[in-house]
Amino acid sequence: MKKKRFRFQWGAFLLLVFYGGLFFLLFARMVTIQATGEVEGQELVARAAAKYQKESVITANRGKIYDTNGNVIAEDTLSYRLIAVVNESATTNKKIPRHVVDPERTAEILADNIEMDKEAIYHRLTKLREDGTLPYQVEFGSAGRGISHETMKKIEEEKLPGILFISDKKRYYPNGIFASHLIGFALKEENKDGTVTTKGKMGLELTYDKALTGENGKVEYQTDYFRYLLPNSEKMVTPAKDGDDIYLTLDKTIQSFLEEAMTQVEKEYNPDSMSAVVADPKTGKILAMSQRPTFNPDTRSSENMKWLNQVIEETIEPGSTMKTFTLAAAIDTDNWNPTNSYNSAPYKVNDRIIRDHNRYGWSWITYLEGIQRSSNTAMAHLLNKMGDDVFLDYLDRFGFGQKTGIDLPNEAPGIILSQYPVQRVTTSFGQGSTVTPIQLIQAMTAIANNGKMMQPYVIDRIVDSSTGKVIEEHEPKQKGQPISADTAKQVREILASTLTAKYGTAKAFVLPEYQVAGKTGTAEIPKPSGGYYSGNDHYLYSFLGMAPVEDPQLIMYVSVEKPKLKGKGGSLPVAEVFNPVMQKSLKYLNVSTEDVKEVEHVTIQDYTGKNAEAMQVELANDGLQPVLVGAGGEIIEQYPKGKQKLVKGSFVFLKTAGNSTLPDFTDWSLRNILVFKTMSGMEIEAVGEGFAVSQSVSAGTVISDSAPIVVKLKTPAESFIPDVEVSSEGELENVQIE
Repeated sequence: MKKKRFRFQWGAFLLLVFYGGLFFLLFARMVTIQATGEVEGQELVARAAAKYQKESVITANRGKIYDTNGNVIAEDTLSYRLIAVVNESATTNKKIPRHVVDPERTAEILADNIEMDKEAIYHRLTKLREDGTLPYQVEFGSAGRGISHETMKKIEEEKLPGILFISDKKRYYPNGIFASHLIGFALKEENKDGTVTTKGKMGLELTYDKALTGENGKVEYQTDYFRYLLPNSEKMVTPAKDGDDIYLTLDKTIQSFLEEAMTQVEKEYNPDSMSAVVADPKTGKILAMSQRPTFNPDTRSSENMKWLNQVIEETIEPGSTMKTFTLAAAIDTDNWNPTNSYNSAPYKVNDRIIRDHNRYGWSWITYLEGIQRSSNTAMAHLLNKMGDDVFLDYLDRFGFGQKTGIDLPNEAPGIILSQYPVQRVTTSFGQGSTVTPIQLIQAMTAIANNGKMMQPYVIDRIVDSSTGKVIEEHEPKQKGQPISADTAKQVREILASTLTAKYGTAKAFVLPEYQVAGKTGTAEIPKPSGGYYSGNDHYLYSFLGMAPVEDPQLIMYVSVEKPKLKGKGGSLPVAEVFNPVMQKSLKYLNVSTEDVKEVEHVTIQDYTGKNAEAMQVELANDGLQPVLVGAGGEIIEQYPKGKQKLVKGSFVFLKTAGNSTLPDFTDWSLRNILVFKTMSGMEIEAVGEGFAVSQSVSAGTVISDSAPIVVKLKTPAESFIPDVEVSSEGELENVQIE
């Protein structure tokens, strides 16, 4: 038997060495990884955590905004985000489609429920990507966010395949149009890390965005490859911290009164703009603030609107409301005597002529009557008495030409023009120099608050929403005392007379249960190209007033720019805001009507058989207005008849024999004109309503025939005389350059 010879198998040996070496390397690698816990310089534990450890965001609520009584003005609320799945791959069972199968019908139904037209929706549902395929899903921008529960349910009822809703949060303003330029609005904004945050974009929402914005929390947990929660894994929760809550000084009820009145006036008179503020003069708290045009912060839709707070950020030429503070300065410096007379003829300042609204004045009249007539030349004479430097010092004391310091952004300081003599004169009656409505409110607190001027503010306090702890609190702050308490009282009484005096320009602002004091304003509006607009429909009409006079609880400023008056008086739209808001607000605050001065009465007797001339003197001394009907002598009839009480200022008609002399009917009521007509037998035709403004036959004429006499009447608002006279060249308000 032949012996087999052993042959060395190099191939097998090489394979053994190769696999043995590979095994050794793998073994060494495993030992190294176990020992160091690293692969290519990276920790495996960290890579595993990154792969299997997940994090979920807990969204913080934005802080709420409340009124002074805790009524919600702005808050986060549940809403929905609309998503459309458009790729066919989402459908696994053709009988139950999970994607949009009918883009045309889907677009039509969605367009009825969200703010996007049908064509735009259809385009989104059918738009292909660059590779020619449809995306898995699409969204609809801002139109598809913030959808209410009602809208979501309405769309779901249509059972549209592929239409999904994801719960979300939105900023909600439950009162709609409500101090919108003050509150502002907030919108959702996507951050760089993909998270979405609500950001303030305007008003308090922007100014206090940091305080209102909370801090998101998170939940950390571990999953397996299939994203199932691993058993016994730790779940770490970092809770969200909601934003701070802000309480305002606004009163929802008073703000609602204001919004309602402004909406009605805007609808009727279609002005270019309006603004109004209601404040507590004792504290400086702003109780209501609004403007027109405005917007609903939920929709943010408006036309021809300024995206700024006009009360704070925009300056105006105040017109005759400024006379309030010129008067106060004159009284405080002992340069005021109401019974002293001045010549109301045109007033010359170098080469300029200052005129009143009737161009030629009223000859010599008292300063009190000048204020009641809103005379510009009266202001010029008072300025001359007290001196320019003293007057400018008082304007500085009242805070004009400087910011009030209200807790709102972008406040304008205004400009007091004082370089030239004519500028100082025109400033005394509110032209040329500029102020803000909030400056007028601050200055008026000194008149209403016995000389103490209070800084206006709108933030009452900022509160930690989690603990209720007050983080920041704003207190009433006195800005100074520009005038004495006695001066303030005198100013209030004089301003009250502008509503009740025969020549008063503020008769439209009389309230039935409260005595009001205030000053009207009619300012020209500058043109962008220079000069001023002209015509009754091109003024800024305003009123700065307070009530009750004895102890004012509220002050209010209202302005209406370029209202479409249609022949009505310029103060009418202003009064239609001021009167209902002031009356309702005082009632709401339970301000007693007893604060109104008691009306004085006079008792009259039966004067028949007595001498008419003697009785005229006696009745006039008692504060009544005797009217002689006839030529004089023995009284044969009187009205009112017999013994009775009359309010001071009432008419008493005394009839005698002979032809009557026609009286001056100016400011007579229709009732008194008809009494005179009946007792005299004259042919008098009264045209219109309210009070007499003109007559066809001059007063003092002895009437001996039956020729008709026409007397025209107007309501107090219609008979309001503008504070300005505009020249054909459109020069400065109340300034006639010759």
